[in-house]
Amino acid sequence: MSVIISLLALGFLILVAYRGYSVILFAPVAALGAVLLTIPGSVLPAYSALFMDSMATFLRNYFPVFMLGALFGKLIEVSGFAKAIAAGISHLTGRGRAMLGIVTICALMVYGGVSVIVIAFAVYPFAAELFRAANIPKRLIPATIALGSYTFAMDAVPGSPQIQNIIPTTFFGTTTMAAPLLGPIGGAFILVFGMAYLEWRRRGAATTSEGYGTGHLNEPEAENVFARVSPWLAFLPLVVVAATNIVFTIYIPKWYGDTTTLALNPAAKPLAIDVSKQIGIWAVEGALVLGIATVVVSAWTRVTASFVKGSQTAVSGSLLAAMNTASEYGFGAIIAALPGFVAVQSALKNISNPLVNEAITVTTLAGMTGSASGGMSLALAAMADQFKASALAANIPFEVLHRVAAMASGGMDTLPHNGAIITLLAITGLTHRQSYPDIFAITCIKTTAVFFMIAIYYVTRIV
Repeated sequence: MSVIISLLALGFLILVAYRGYSVILFAPVAALGAVLLTIPGSVLPAYSALFMDSMATFLRNYFPVFMLGALFGKLIEVSGFAKAIAAGISHLTGRGRAMLGIVTICALMVYGGVSVIVIAFAVYPFAAELFRAANIPKRLIPATIALGSYTFAMDAVPGSPQIQNIIPTTFFGTTTMAAPLLGPIGGAFILVFGMAYLEWRRRGAATTSEGYGTGHLNEPEAENVFARVSPWLAFLPLVVVAATNIVFTIYIPKWYGDTTTLALNPAAKPLAIDVSKQIGIWAVEGALVLGIATVVVSAWTRVTASFVKGSQTAVSGSLLAAMNTASEYGFGAIIAALPGFVAVQSALKNISNPLVNEAITVTTLAGMTGSASGGMSLALAAMADQFKASALAANIPFEVLHRVAAMASGGMDTLPHNGAIITLLAITGLTHRQSYPDIFAITCIKTTAVFFMIAIYYVTRIV
């Protein structure tokens, strides 16, 4: 019965998220409802000691990354750099490689630290123009953007400054550069098979003479697809973020060592800080700060003209995104403490292979919560110690655990109730019925890539 109660709570959260209700509001309702049905007298203590405490812990660790990432993405947008990058690559690839061009645009922006939501807004006008010119069905645009934004560049390629690649660093003591050979192998698998699938769908549509289509919603105006900013200048902030993230990852341990102490007041007791768990976060934060500075200096007039409004929008958006994920994290903390989750956890322990166990656990919980970061945080908070113990027994480096967790989180998280998917469909003016089957196919390819990468590791032992 306890397992059924936990599943009902998850099902309720999925339903309200799918229908567009606030996760911030309903995550505690779902979690405390499960507590009420299990141990009625523990509702208030569970809310204070588990839900709110876990929510606060998540915000303490990751809110600066959300805020700086949102601000960087907004400045890339208002400076005209996002459109310049998209226009430059669109002209370079041409209509004959429309899908590859859009995937490339998205991947470069993701690796450069731009929020996936900002990317969808920035890239859609160019995608619509290229697909219309190449007579490719518009319904394939969301899957194309999803392949470039939510897959290999987000969590497979080492050094990605996205939150999905940062969260494992705090659990495994790794850096965002974890598994520098294994990650790209998994990423290449996703890119090759993802592009093959999209091309197969394009050829199928061409065979039946299905073109771009007419009567679509949210069609962008054609005059907005060309940018006046130099694409080379627009790429500079992305390069700065990517490069300095790597530099900080290397040098922060040399500057501070494994641990450091903080004593701003000589009379105060020094505060010990475990630097090994902060490297990934500090490196990305420093890189994003330098990226923001680069945008401001490179496009001073355009940025200053919109900075007040743009920064307010970015901070508001980062608060909403962080609170959504933190609420899911708090929800997960309560579900993880219930007897039903203990039963599920015991069942998962029967999977003897530690990497397969981790992959299944993370992608399952990411799918249940509809959030890569939320599901991974839940899984690692509950089972990271078990994963590490199993990995040590099997002589598996923690870097491999990091990469498997990151990639698995971005697998089944893109179920229909995922917020990014709902937003992407709204931006493109398409429905789940029209475009979600192709998004789901990309999701399946991404999930398969995790197990392919695990197989490669066991065959070659490369990291």
